[in-house]
Amino acid sequence: MRQPYELSVALRYLRARRGESFISFISWVSMLGIGIGVAVLIVVTSVMDGFEHELQRRILGVASHASIHAFDGRLDEWQALRARALARGDVAGAAPFVEDRGMAFVDDPAAGGAPVGLVIRGIDPELEPSVSRLGELVTAGSIDALEPGSFRIVLGKGAAETLGVGVGGRVVLLLAQGTVTPVGIRPRMRAFTVAGIFDAGMYEYDQGLALVHIEDAARLFGTGGMPTGLRIAVHDVYAAPSIGIELAQSLRERAYYTDWTREHVTFFASIQLSKSIMFVILSMVVAVAAFNIVSTLVMVVREKRGDIAILRTFGSTPRSVMTIFASQGTMIGLIGTLIGLVLGVLVSTQLTSIVQVIESVLDVDLLSAEVYWLGELPSRLRIDEIAKICALALVLAIAATFYPALSAARQAPAEALRHE
Repeated sequence: MRQPYELSVALRYLRARRGESFISFISWVSMLGIGIGVAVLIVVTSVMDGFEHELQRRILGVASHASIHAFDGRLDEWQALRARALARGDVAGAAPFVEDRGMAFVDDPAAGGAPVGLVIRGIDPELEPSVSRLGELVTAGSIDALEPGSFRIVLGKGAAETLGVGVGGRVVLLLAQGTVTPVGIRPRMRAFTVAGIFDAGMYEYDQGLALVHIEDAARLFGTGGMPTGLRIAVHDVYAAPSIGIELAQSLRERAYYTDWTREHVTFFASIQLSKSIMFVILSMVVAVAAFNIVSTLVMVVREKRGDIAILRTFGSTPRSVMTIFASQGTMIGLIGTLIGLVLGVLVSTQLTSIVQVIESVLDVDLLSAEVYWLGELPSRLRIDEIAKICALALVLAIAATFYPALSAARQAPAEALRHE
């Protein structure tokens, strides 16, 4: 035999023989249990990784990596700050902005659109592509239509649908700021023409963000022509906090910084926590399936007492006997892990299509953008995560073989043959 005899005997015991179909059935149940557990772990982990990656990509496509804000609402040194930022090798772009909150409603009562609360962001259309992907997300109209003094606006898809307007429609912005008049405080309002509609694929931005030209926003919010802050894009998004701190500290005026990790820390922290909890819980499923190997091998050892005794009388050592049954259990775990690996990868790569089929058949919306931020189920396979899951399943399967294999090695040959 080219292979060790222990492995040959283990393979022979693994195959079903007459009178041993129940043991073989239990072995296959153990394999399938491990396979299903591994597949579920791979699918869940890939969904969590995909959700985190897609959420990060969409957030950073609209929000800035880091931003510097003036405490008094006027960043007078923005040009010098922008020059210092661009002089750094780790900064990819910088653009000024004006940002505040307001409410939008249609000026035509017959339109029947409901008012929406918005974050109104004034941008420079020429500099904005260096810090965001907003220009690529416009599905109707163009961000270049935002010109100084034109009082045009680009709305998110959700806000446009709520207002019931399209490109060319008119909306009125009502600001929280007011103008003091002899008859009291009059709210500041201004009519805008819709110049474009963007679809960021995230409910928060599609429903609550509007873009206008920075000069129009400065006039609207009374900043004296100055931006309220500077948005910064960096090459390494995880270095954004340190870069933002350094740039904010270089200013003589009172300013503070923020970055994507601080603004959205709750979402990413919750994803990591959910991922860790799901991994632990589903690992227990794999553990239960792996320890089914214990019962399988215990029955095999009891069934093969005569074979063990004969092997021992022919000179097999206790270590060889242990190797036979440990190899059998390891092969059960290995085959089950391979089944789970193939099944998990196939399901993960086709997950979006599977969800769409389920939604169309059952006529339900499994993923509401209002609840989950994303309207589709993303999936991202990572080799390191898959390797960790497969290694865990194999380790548990090997651990499950220790007691039955040790029990087989300790059997006395004479005692076993006396009962045959």
